Amino acid sequence: MPKFELITKDEAQSKSRFGGRSGQVVAMYMFFIEQIREGKAGRLKPSEGETIQAVRRRLGKAAKLAGKELTIKRVHDEIYFWVGAEEGAKQTKRKPRRSVDKGPAKLAPVFVDNIVTLHER
Repeated sequence: MPKFELITKDEAQSKSRFGGRSGQVVAMYMFFIEQIREGKAGRLKPSEGETIQAVRRRLGKAAKLAGKELTIKRVHDEIYFWVGAEEGAKQTKRKPRRSVDKGPAKLAPVFVDNIVTLHER
């Protein structure tokens, strides 16, 4: 029979968030982020078997979980990061979709000998 225990929701979420190997990796990256103070930056180099893309992805995920806004820059095989947005940089937003003219159709079907062709109106 399993042992049942009541705990707070926050405790359950914090323990389940960092369970397993991937949770430990994210916790390590969150630790890196927490070490950064005003006027300081961090530099990460991938270890043997890691890719630079994986390091950057993990760093971004950890920052999001920690609720921190990071500036992350890749320079060759290194990642530089600091807390806060880059000066002069603005959030990039997707361009709105172009509106499509919903006017009347300019082509009309014409039936001749059971063949349909489109002609301008």
